[in-house]
Amino acid sequence: MNKSELIDAIAADAGISKAAAKLALESFLGNVGATLKKGGRVSLVGFGSWSVSKRAAREGRNPQTGKTIKIAAKNVVKFKAGAELEGSVN
Repeated sequence: MNKSELIDAIAADAGISKAAAKLALESFLGNVGATLKKGGRVSLVGFGSWSVSKRAAREGRNPQTGKTIKIAAKNVVKFKAGAELEGSVN
């Protein structure tokens, strides 16, 4: 399912227009992103939680040349599925 299919499904399930569903989805995504950017955590009970983790700098290899390269440290987003979501796919 892509973003437009998700908007269509939200609109149909909630009985709202596609424009309203698109605004709701974009608001959700924007607020999740803003919270994570501030170092916060977003939890939806039963669905899952998003958090930010720091990945340390490390050395890697260029697969074409075999040379060692330095990979910079960065923040990564992690998602942990909730019990209901895990149960729905098994």
